[in-house]
Amino acid sequence: MRRNLPTLLSFNGGYVDTAGFLALHGLFTAHVTGNFVTLGATVVFGTTGAVAKLLALPVFCLAVMLAGAMSYRLSEAGAPVLRVMLGVQVLLLALGAALAIRLGPLTDGDDWRAVATGLTLVAAMSIQNALHRLHLSDAPPSTLMTGTVTQFMLQLADRFWKVQPAASGGPSPLARMAESVASFAAGCGAAAGMLRLAGHWSFAVPPVLIAVGLFLAGKEQG
Repeated sequence: MRRNLPTLLSFNGGYVDTAGFLALHGLFTAHVTGNFVTLGATVVFGTTGAVAKLLALPVFCLAVMLAGAMSYRLSEAGAPVLRVMLGVQVLLLALGAALAIRLGPLTDGDDWRAVATGLTLVAAMSIQNALHRLHLSDAPPSTLMTGTVTQFMLQLADRFWKVQPAASGGPSPLARMAESVASFAAGCGAAAGMLRLAGHWSFAVPPVLIAVGLFLAGKEQG
């Protein structure tokens, strides 16, 4: 599970970010700092979606803080923290999908329907960011690939120039980072294809993905 779950989360990260960007007027739901760039474009070109982009970072920060507090309390109580956090993410993703399907098409990015849908998905992905940092810290990040690609290329250069010996036993850091980036990219492509084929019904895929992750986490703890 410790290898399969991060790969699944990376696919989900690419999928949700791409689906949100395409369907919610340029809103990044997983790595929310990118919304500062798209907010600038919104202001310059006079397009919609500024409200959700302004609110995305405070909502993300608040949700991460709550996730951290929840993780601490659950750990104190001896509860299965990772499974509970994945369960909360499933519920938030399912709510986001229900909003997108019921209220779509979301043609106005500043309308409350688009804002509510987008911020629900932002909250869901904040849970993924928090649980990854807290409970899968040995795996590459699943929502932001810039740092992973940078580290991958640096380690590849080290390997090429014989600065670092090849790792022995288990998957190497290079292989894990390459798998994470490839999975994220596959999620991006899948989201674009599903959005074209199924419209807002494409948002039904992420809660299913994380439900699979919940099953994987349950198998390890069981």
